[in-house]
Amino acid sequence: MGVLNVTPDSFSDGGEFNTIDRALSQAEKMVASGADIIDVGGQSTRPGAQVIEMEEELQRVIPIVRALRDFVTVPISVDTTRAVVAQRSVEVGADLINDVSGGIFDPEMLTMVAQLKVPMILMHMRGTPANMQQLTQYEHLIEEIGEFFKERITTAVATGIDRSHIIIDPGLGFAKTYTQNLKILRDLSQFSQLQAPILVGPSRKSFIGQILAKSDPKERVWGTAAACCGAIASGADILRVHDLAAMYDVCRVADAIWRVN
Repeated sequence: MGVLNVTPDSFSDGGEFNTIDRALSQAEKMVASGADIIDVGGQSTRPGAQVIEMEEELQRVIPIVRALRDFVTVPISVDTTRAVVAQRSVEVGADLINDVSGGIFDPEMLTMVAQLKVPMILMHMRGTPANMQQLTQYEHLIEEIGEFFKERITTAVATGIDRSHIIIDPGLGFAKTYTQNLKILRDLSQFSQLQAPILVGPSRKSFIGQILAKSDPKERVWGTAAACCGAIASGADILRVHDLAAMYDVCRVADAIWRVN
């Protein structure tokens, strides 16, 4: 899954692809580099990010999704926590919804996704991007994330979402400390009991920067590669990344070692 942020303030590429021409050019490069899915986001979810008005999110996302649908054949995901944005995105060509709140922020989201009959990514987090890094106290990290997913999956299915349409994401960097991010990668296989595809988003994250002493997210490519290998070895099915060409090669080799019979 290639990250296409159409925001002015995302943590590593804010402002780079927030016009239609630049977004299409980047999407073309992503597909040529091996992207299976393009994930479009109009609301930054970096730590400390403030929520924008829905109309602004729509103005950022909808024209680009519409243009992408006429330009690429791969599935388009939209990274949003708002039911109206999800609805409008699917109407103009999006194929799935990626909700960092797990369908919690907007009480209409699960109902909307059920009506749209598209897949949905349920991510684990606490609080909001503005305050999540103050909410990192867990007694049993993996178990608590697992319980969150069980509840969210049960609620989603009860709302009408097809069980086979649910993807889970443990939310690296979202209300997680450096140590907790590493533990999630080590213990990722424990989430396989939930019988849902597992998405992991390690790309350019701050915990990689801490290990490598690299403050510039764009200098974390090979650290991201190592995290992707670890995620694949532990059972990840989808990797959400920025550096498509490099990660495509990394994932193919890691798949050959750990995932292909």
